[in-house]
Formats: sequence, C-alpha cells, structure tokens
Amino acid sequence: MAKQNVAEQFVDILVRAGVRRLYGVVGDSLNPVVDAVRRNAAIDWIHVRHEESAAFAAGAEAQITRKLAACAGSCGPGNLHLINGLYDAHRSMAPVLALASHIPSSEIGLGYFQETHPERLFQECSHYCELISSPKQMPRLLQTAIQHAVGRSGVSVVALPGDIAAEPAPEKAAQSALVTSRPTVRPGDAEIDALAEMIDAAGKVTLFCGSGTAGAHAEVMEFAGRIKSPVGHALRGKEFIQYDNPYDVGMSGLLGYGAAYEATHECDLLILLGTDFPYNAFLPDDVRIAQIDVRPEVLGRRSRLDLAVWGDVRETLRCLIPRVKEKTDRRFLDRMLKKHADALEGVVKAYTRKVDKHIPIHPEYVAAVLDEVADGEAVFTVDTGMCNVWAARYVSPNGRRRIVGSFSHGSMANALPMAIGAQFADRRRQVVAMAGDGGFSMLMGDFLTLVQYDLPVKVVLFNNSSLGMVELEMLVAGLPSYGTANTNPDFAAVARACGAYGVRVEKPKQLAGALKDAFRHKGPALVDVVTDPNALSIPPKISAEMVTGFALSASKIVLDGGVGRMLQMARSNLRNVPRP
Repeated sequence: MAKQNVAEQFVDILVRAGVRRLYGVVGDSLNPVVDAVRRNAAIDWIHVRHEESAAFAAGAEAQITRKLAACAGSCGPGNLHLINGLYDAHRSMAPVLALASHIPSSEIGLGYFQETHPERLFQECSHYCELISSPKQMPRLLQTAIQHAVGRSGVSVVALPGDIAAEPAPEKAAQSALVTSRPTVRPGDAEIDALAEMIDAAGKVTLFCGSGTAGAHAEVMEFAGRIKSPVGHALRGKEFIQYDNPYDVGMSGLLGYGAAYEATHECDLLILLGTDFPYNAFLPDDVRIAQIDVRPEVLGRRSRLDLAVWGDVRETLRCLIPRVKEKTDRRFLDRMLKKHADALEGVVKAYTRKVDKHIPIHPEYVAAVLDEVADGEAVFTVDTGMCNVWAARYVSPNGRRRIVGSFSHGSMANALPMAIGAQFADRRRQVVAMAGDGGFSMLMGDFLTLVQYDLPVKVVLFNNSSLGMVELEMLVAGLPSYGTANTNPDFAAVARACGAYGVRVEKPKQLAGALKDAFRHKGPALVDVVTDPNALSIPPKISAEMVTGFALSASKIVLDGGVGRMLQMARSNLRNVPRP
C-alpha cells in the first residue's frame, strides 16, 4: 500500500470532521489536494466559477446544516477571491474551514509569481489562520483549525504550500478525537438570580431576539407568556422567533415594521436575547437593559447594560423560567399588540391597492405571491439590498423554512452562491434565491454551476434595472441617483442559453403561473420578473441619518408597502386582548 501524502492526510481529516464537499476552483498549487479528493469516495470537489462563490456556498451550507463546511482557493489570486465570502461566513457565525493554497515553500518571501501572505491576509475574517510549513505540522494544525471553526462558530484558514501538500505524510500517528459540535453554556446561579430579581421588579418587560434564539422558540414563548412580554426581533431572528408567536410585535431596524420600536422604548426592562443587533440608534438609553448571549465578547457592545449574562439562550431560559414570578398584568403586552396590528393595518393598504394590475410589477406583489407558492420547508437565500426588504416583510417563517442572507456583512451577490451551498446540503429541499438584478449579474457566472451539477435551485430575479437600495440612500441624502442604472439582457433568455429553464414575467397575471411552472421544473430555473423601479415611497419627514449605514433614529416605517401574512397573525393575536 502506497504511503499517504500530506494532501491525502488533509482530506482524510476533513472527512472525519464531517466535511462532505470542498467548494473551489482548481489550480496548480491545489492539485495535490484536488487529486486526493478525487480518490476519496467520502468527499466531493465542487467546481464553482469564482472562489467568492465557493466561500458563500460553504457559509450557507454551514448555516443550513449547522455543521462544518469547507472551501479552497489556489495560491495568490485564487485564495484572495475567497475573502469576501469568508468575511460573510465569519460574521454569520458559520463554521467554515478555508484552505488557502500557497506558492512553493522555498519561494515564500522572495517575491515569487502570485505570492501573497494568506496567514496575514485572512486574520481579520477568521478565528484561526496559520501556515503549514512542515508535513509534521499538518495533522495537529488542521485539527486545531477545525476546533476553532466549530467551537467558536466562525472561519478558520489553513495556508498550505503546494509542494508540502505533495510530500509524504509522517508516519501515521494515533487519530485524535475531533470536536464537531458545540456544547450548551449555562450561566452561574448568581447571574440567573440577579436577572430573575430584575424581571420580578419590572412592571413592563420586552424581549428582543436575534439569531441566538435558534432552537429556543419554545423556551422564549414560555418565558414571554410567564412575564407577559412583547417579543420583537432583529432580521436574523425572524426565522426563529416570528412564527407561532402570540406575543409578536414585529421587527426593528431600517427594514422593520410594527411596534417593535415602541415596545423596546416604553418598557421598564429590555432583555436582549441572542442578538448583536448593530444599530444602536434603535436601542433605548433610558431603560434598564439585560443581555443574554453565548458570546461574551458581544455583551454590552451595542448598549449600556445593567446586567450581562454569559450563556446559551435556550439553556439560560430553562434555568431562569422556574425562578421568575409569573406576572398577571398584561396591559403593556396588550397595548403593544394593538399598536402592532394598527401599524400593519396602516401600511397594508399601499400593498393591496391595484398591485395585481400594476405594470411594471410591484416587487411587494412578487414577494407576497412567492411566499404563497413556495414550499413550507423551502430555503430562501436573499440578496442584499431591496430583496432584504421583501424577504423581511413577506417571507413567512414557520419553524421549517430557512432564510439565509448576508445580514451581518451586507455583501452584494450572495443569493445565488448561497443557494448552491443550501441545495448541495439537501437536493430534495426546495431552494429559492431571491436575487436582485445587480447582485445576480455580479456573480452570474455561477448560474452555470447550477446547470453543471443539475442543482434544482429556483432563482426569482427582482429585475428593476437598478441598484434600488443605493438609489434610496442617495435620495434620502438629497443626492440625484447616479451610477445606479443597469442595462440588462433578457435574463430568462440567458438562462435558457445556459441550458436551464427560463421565463420572463412582465404582467402581474402571469406571475403565479410562472412561479408554479418553474417550481415544478426538476432542474435549475430562473424567473426574470420585471419590477417597478419606483416602488419606494419615502415619507416627507426623514433625515439622511435614517438611511446612511442602515441607522434609523426614529420609529417611522421608512419603506411603504405591505407586510404579507404578518397582518393576519397580528389580527389573530389581538383575539387574546381583552375588550373593554
């Protein structure tokens, strides 16, 4: 039996860590690793058209599966292309291992062709970033990188020169156990007792939830019911907390709706649950605030805290609920539920007024129909920009759907490559990429990856021939829009030329049928929907600070439009409010 080389040993360790795919673009310094993948039946090489797509795909797979995913780039420009997608994965707390292949080890530091220093370049977007300079380093260094990615929920980068990858591996040592899942973290009794005392002393409590509430829906609902608390959420908390929620008061932030802002400002105690919500202009500065998070580094990062609790949200609430006295006064909760329903009633009229006849098609109408037509277990990947608005307001979570986007990093062009990773994670699950024409065209080459692997991703293209969110920012700042117009092809024709299903929709009455036909198609499909570039309605009283950097300093709804099925839920929740 031939002796293993370093690349083969590297791939074997990835497989033991649960990695089943390595996304990337081949190149000479990567050849030993790619060949090792070819000869290992437990892992596949996924050939994308751009390394940025590889990192986005790995990040999305990790978020969907909650397991380690991996990507790779060849030396110099190849691995530099990974960096934007890795920033997104790292800020989304997605466990991703990135292989940054390197120039020959004997040439490092001598200005060699394609020379960079990946062990320096990736420091800011990773928990761990190291260079393998000897075959003897590799097993322990890779194991350390994997444990950083999994244990700290983020990116690890390993730089590996191609010549070292091809060298014989050292004699096989005993296989070390690998960390492949995270434990729960329980706060100390002193912190739990202190929080219970704060809650018991407060007359009005509001919960504001982020992505750290994943897996804790039942505990949050039980807790809110016990203390009669309104429950608001950030965008990344929407999929985990909005559904089956009789205490829902909507979302805060520029894309927000409902009474979340009022609920967080009119309470006596605000409890931040698993959120690193970055827009501190939305957070109050005159109420008591407690924060629960499994990441101690984010405690108090956005606002002044009266109590910081280091712990997993689910485990913390399980410990806390029995220690909290049940409240009987629900007047604050009922008032916020009514405000929430009234707010939704006020904006829904803009959406319902003749949108089924409006040409070009209202994007709100597209999102609402998409929400109705898509599967109950669909994964939605969402482009940054106006698609974030439509997903935030119209995609209805139910505990089974997933909504993935560049919600922390805010990168363009993420929806299509994220859909690749989500679909590879489960070919039987419906994956819908809600893409803008600007974002889609930026990484459009990877539509060919869908065709090459016959991935049944459905791309729903909101085609307004502009960078809509940037136009909004310019408008609010008092600037004329400039450099935001896109001259687009017939994207459906492009899809068909690539070998996929493609249909163009220009009239509202065609929309539902076109979406259903595309979803029935067994392979990749693109629905090019021509939408109204003037769909935004800006209130007359708004300052530049409200949009710049996504920081809103008032509770007004900035983007006029409907809110889909959320209004139905708000009306239903009002049934719990006693009538005078």
